[in-house]
Amino acid sequence: MKSKLTCLLICVILIGCNNKNSVSFEPLTITTDSCENCTSVRIEIPQATGKTKLSKTINNALEGEIIALLNFYEESNAQNLEEAKETFLNDYKEVNGKFSEESMPWEATVEGSITFENESIITIKLESYIYTGGAHGYGTNRFLNFDKLNGVELYQENLFTDLEEFKTFAETLFRKQENIPAEGSINDTGFMFETERFYLPDNMGYTENGLLLYYESYEIASFADGPIILTVPYAKANAFLKYPNKF
Repeated sequence: MKSKLTCLLICVILIGCNNKNSVSFEPLTITTDSCENCTSVRIEIPQATGKTKLSKTINNALEGEIIALLNFYEESNAQNLEEAKETFLNDYKEVNGKFSEESMPWEATVEGSITFENESIITIKLESYIYTGGAHGYGTNRFLNFDKLNGVELYQENLFTDLEEFKTFAETLFRKQENIPAEGSINDTGFMFETERFYLPDNMGYTENGLLLYYESYEIASFADGPIILTVPYAKANAFLKYPNKF
């Protein structure tokens, strides 16, 4: 009898450990009313459910990122996504009141999706398009990485065992991908790295195909070139990652 109780207790503990880093999602949609030639906002993202530390961290990170994306001015008083939507609409009204003859309706679209998840890491991509006047809008992808066990967001410095070693390795792959001679400036073929030295983008995330390095438009090349992407397969990236992916 005692052994059966002990076995049952062990099973309960194991189940609890396995569930500790689990997270579920439900769709969250926030939109403006449909209207022809009106400023529009559409947000469609996965919202983490439950009251765990991980769920709160994910939701707070997504909310903060989207509030920043919708912020036309340097500072925003928005406390949540609904307020961010209203602020975006009000900012348009303010600009339109000053330049009504030139102001076209604004547009903001943000779509979130889970690009990667294993027992220790989850990555969410925010794909956005923002138009606030001018010749064209601005589209980008943002990758947010989370430690599932500890319930924290991971930044660039948290991902690698040695960031400088990985940067050196990534430069080798980047030069090969973009046909840049191994010797000489990283800008020899037309890139625009500041100080003519290779650097990693702030924006990177786990995907099914490998660790994705995402340089925004304008970051290292002209707008016409669009974003520059380097994907490092896990077979090569794992040696540098604090959270290697077992494939």
